Amino acid sequence: MASQPIPEVVYVGSLRVEVDSSEQEEVSQKLLEEFNCVPTFIPPDIYKKFYHGFCKHHLWPLFHYMLPLCPDHGNRFDRLLWQAYVSTNKIFADKVMEVYNPEDYVWVHDYHLMVLPTFLRKRFNRIKLGFFLHSPFPSSEIYRTLLVRDEILKALLNADLIGFHTFDYARHFLTCCSRMLGLNYESKRGHICLEYFGRTVYIKILPVGIHMGRVESALNHPSSSIKVKEIQEQFKGKRLVIGVDDMDMFKGISLKLLAVEHLLLQNSELCGKLVLVQIVNPARSSGKDVQEAKMETYSITKRINDTFGFPGYEPVVLIDRHVPFCEKTAYYALAECCIVNPVRDGMNLIPYKYIVCRQGTPKMDEALGVVPGSRHTSTLVVSEFTGCSPSLSGAIRVNPWDIEAVANAVIAAIDMPDLEKQLRHEKHYCYVSSHDVAYWARSFMQDLKRACKDHYSKRCWDIGFGLNFRILSLSPSFRKLSNDHIISAYKRTSKRAIFLDYDGTMVPHTSIAKNPTPEVISVLNNLCADPMNNVFIVSGRGKESLSDWFVQCENLGIAAEHGYFLRWSGMSDWETSSLAVDFDWKNIAEPVMKSYTEATDGSYIEAKEIALVWHHQDADPDFGSCQAKELLDHLENVLANDPVAVKRGQNIVEVKPQGVTKGLVTEKVLSKMIASGKPPGFVLCIGDDRSDEDMFESISNTPYSPSLPSAPAIFACTVGQKPSKARYYLDDTVDVLALLQCLADASSSNSSSTETRVSFDNDVRKEL
Repeated sequence: MASQPIPEVVYVGSLRVEVDSSEQEEVSQKLLEEFNCVPTFIPPDIYKKFYHGFCKHHLWPLFHYMLPLCPDHGNRFDRLLWQAYVSTNKIFADKVMEVYNPEDYVWVHDYHLMVLPTFLRKRFNRIKLGFFLHSPFPSSEIYRTLLVRDEILKALLNADLIGFHTFDYARHFLTCCSRMLGLNYESKRGHICLEYFGRTVYIKILPVGIHMGRVESALNHPSSSIKVKEIQEQFKGKRLVIGVDDMDMFKGISLKLLAVEHLLLQNSELCGKLVLVQIVNPARSSGKDVQEAKMETYSITKRINDTFGFPGYEPVVLIDRHVPFCEKTAYYALAECCIVNPVRDGMNLIPYKYIVCRQGTPKMDEALGVVPGSRHTSTLVVSEFTGCSPSLSGAIRVNPWDIEAVANAVIAAIDMPDLEKQLRHEKHYCYVSSHDVAYWARSFMQDLKRACKDHYSKRCWDIGFGLNFRILSLSPSFRKLSNDHIISAYKRTSKRAIFLDYDGTMVPHTSIAKNPTPEVISVLNNLCADPMNNVFIVSGRGKESLSDWFVQCENLGIAAEHGYFLRWSGMSDWETSSLAVDFDWKNIAEPVMKSYTEATDGSYIEAKEIALVWHHQDADPDFGSCQAKELLDHLENVLANDPVAVKRGQNIVEVKPQGVTKGLVTEKVLSKMIASGKPPGFVLCIGDDRSDEDMFESISNTPYSPSLPSAPAIFACTVGQKPSKARYYLDDTVDVLALLQCLADASSSNSSSTETRVSFDNDVRKEL
């Protein structure tokens, strides 16, 4: 776990046996000294509810696409089982922190410990934390039925790196984050990532591999050679097909048997020749479903053997007992074909083990009677619903529900020409041997180190309680804007510039009525009443709407459509930006947007004087986001030769003339104040979205007058705690209005003692 040239690995896990409390300390010490293992001792009643209850009766079926629709296929959500799951994860967290050092990396595995990242992050907010899911992750339509769906998603997002076996599983997770938490994901230099409260959570797609040394060691074991000869003698003259599966409802054993039955029915010449050896691993859970799967397996096996068997020949050999690994390797080494056809599965490494066993070792080749240097063969029939399927391009992929297709695939596999068998085998062996479990672990750890490299460059704040806990990670200089601090600077100055965004700053995004409230009008008029202040609303909205809404604010400056239109006060005319603009591009962009609007339910187009905006906030979150990405690419291509900028914002895609930004407004106003000899000593800018970042950057980079006795007090403030170019933040629109009211009150209290400065600033207003 510690980052050293040869890293030390400490394993934290649970024991399968109950240990008396009087012996736990001794057992812990022995396991740590001899095996570097740290055991957690979970009370039996909690463990039963945790593992056999929540994990196996809730998460396992759900993650394998089984909804709790009836008593036979799931249970009504039981809070006691969920509490046991949470308690067990807490026990693991306590044990991890006993051995954890700040330079260590923690790697959490599988669905049993999905809320553990929250408890670890809460204990140490800069913990270097990875998580890997070894099971499928269901589609959002399945996952959203889980009552604790948000808690689990938020807990996983407390990890720095989250790993999945396949892109499908990762895609489902990302879709759930988008639909249920409103998060967007993107690809950065080939890495998929989510921005989550200032932290970047990386997603890694990495199929696990096998331990090559263990398989080869088993092949070289004397018992394997002995077993190979026994099996050769037992099935002499037969064509051997192997299947190895756990006894559960998702492994598709009965479907495999039905395919063999169909195969023998349609190909009578194979009777007496083809044998399926089906090894059944012990069930990992118990219950009615497991018993039914077992009964069905035995029933179909008996029917096949009764129908097609005869003395000395059984088409299906069912081995339902513990089978030592050396014995399994012997079967793998002899089988012409391996069938793996689960209806839903995680990675499933059976095909990998089969391929390595078919490659063999010199010792196994000798036992098999293979000529040294001969090319080896193997054929695979693999379900498209298992995690290893995408990695095995030479396998015959099947839909396990299609019995006839599986039967035909087995025929195709065993009748394949030897050369093709050799080529497919060599391709598979090259991949499996180079992508073993060591490669998997190294690759994950490399990405985890990269994901954690910025941990100490940002400040962290704890947010939320319980399983809603998360870390806000922001620049060290980023802090909440203090009323006392800003009012002190406000009172010291006689010339001030105040720039305010509208949507999300003065009124909430969630507000149905977008026009300003009486409170907003009142506070703006109070600020504008102070002649020392130059107050501007800077919005992306059209000038007509803004003019109508702020008709009562005569001294308020307004910048519309991101500053393309500017009005210095209610008594002045609208000015247009000096940027040369050609609007012919609208004739190209609008038809494209219309086609996407027709194809995307809930979307609409907003036509401004200088811009076109495609909104998708009311569309399906996942589809709307997908369409927005596609529209962005489409518009960038068709408008590549036009002087426009195509940008994506919060639930919008906007096309506007190049160079039109809110930063131009602040630059123009401040430059005019400085040119008139009345540079501001106080600048406040408040906004909430990407377009406001241009204002924050502009007010910080403006060259203020060197004649000022001191540098101006600059306050760039974003709404909400999030990554920003602003140094300050306020929590919401309520805080914004409260701050502005405090500034207005400060103006009122100073009015009697600053008569001459008020008169002086009136001249500045006239010049502006």
